[in-house]
Amino acid sequence: VQLQASGGGLVQPGGSLRLSCAASGIIFEIGDMVWYRQGPGNQRELVARISSGGGSTNYGDSVKGRFTISRDNAKNTVYLQMNSLKPEDTAVYYCNAAIRIYRSNPWRNFWGQGTLVTVSS
Repeated sequence: VQLQASGGGLVQPGGSLRLSCAASGIIFEIGDMVWYRQGPGNQRELVARISSGGGSTNYGDSVKGRFTISRDNAKNTVYLQMNSLKPEDTAVYYCNAAIRIYRSNPWRNFWGQGTLVTVSS
């Protein structure tokens, strides 16, 4: 199983970006999908989480009202729409997913490689 994150880049303050993270490989079921980030000199922090069916979401306090997490289960993909970006949103963004490879297997956590978001004028 691999998670491939994409969509990062350089954006001006107040701008928007949309991150994607696609899971591929042998997958029976994907549970919660989560975006984390780690800025310069900071610890990794939770940005947003979405449940397996997409009906439940939660966000870190610093991004509430600006970021939206969503998923497309047909594509095994999670998205992060980021609006009103601020310089303090600059970080490497990582996706994480709980995945069962086969019905009889336990849940395992998988990580994407990270995508860099830089917010600067």
